[in-house]
Amino acid sequence: MPPRVPLSVPLRLLQRLGVFVASVVVASLLVFLVASALPGNVAQVVLGVQATPEAVARLEQEFGLDRPWPVRYGAWFAGLLRFDLGRSYLTGQPVLDQVLPRLGVTSWLVGLAMVLALLVAVPLGMWAAVRRRHADGFLASALSQVGLAVPSFWLGILASLVFAVQLGWFPANGYVPLSAGFGPWARHLVLPVVALSAVQSAVLARYVRSATVEVLHEDYYRTARAGGWRTVQALLRHGLRNMSLSVVTVVGLQLATLLAGAIIIESVFALPGLGRLLLDAVAQRDLMVVQGVVLLLVVAVLAINALVDMSYALLDPRLRIERGQVR
Repeated sequence: MPPRVPLSVPLRLLQRLGVFVASVVVASLLVFLVASALPGNVAQVVLGVQATPEAVARLEQEFGLDRPWPVRYGAWFAGLLRFDLGRSYLTGQPVLDQVLPRLGVTSWLVGLAMVLALLVAVPLGMWAAVRRRHADGFLASALSQVGLAVPSFWLGILASLVFAVQLGWFPANGYVPLSAGFGPWARHLVLPVVALSAVQSAVLARYVRSATVEVLHEDYYRTARAGGWRTVQALLRHGLRNMSLSVVTVVGLQLATLLAGAIIIESVFALPGLGRLLLDAVAQRDLMVVQGVVLLLVVAVLAINALVDMSYALLDPRLRIERGQVR
């Protein structure tokens, strides 16, 4: 049997792109079916409880809700190909016009929370691994365990009560755009970002600790130490890239959890992000907005995971294979 020739880098990227496109198509169908299965009647919600059955039927026909679901899905998916998420049943405005102003709020919240989580988790996890046989290393591991047990919404409420209500250091809720000034913008995001990043820091710290412990037992690390390198120097020079594979994988997987947590945190701090828009749309039975926001979040998760998968070749030279040979 002839040996299997590995795919070249361009073919590997095309393969990942094909998987991403197929995943988006399947996700759009699932999002549509789940949103359509939500209880309640959109036309009844728009017209109110006093509406006659005839008026409800006319509005359903106007919205196209009387058509079979494959026809409705086909029309919605055709709009997605034109970057059209449809129109809100309640306001008649394009869903995209409602999503774009809120996308920046959620992006800043999730992005800053992930950066803060990495800044805390990487040194904490490495310290817990290097000092695992000492009291301070045990304390670092214990802190990560506590972080896993603390819900982000509870931490957000507690932080708001202490630092906003009692001390008055930060606003308790609301949001100010960056265009209004860096200071007010940052003050409104400090508490939400800290609350959202706490659990992620604990999760990432445990993975960093496990990856660091593996590096400490590798021959290249022992050789570096025998050559006179200090522990931190050897880890940063020879172990950081190997640890990054595990960390990047976990970051991609944790993105969905981070987005779900952002929905709750936006409600706690009254941030006008996608989470608030989604919860309001579900409560008002505005299916077009629900479908658009959920699909956007799903696509974001799929895109990040695809980028993480593609980044492996940059992090590990052994994966940069072309024409059957390692470059």
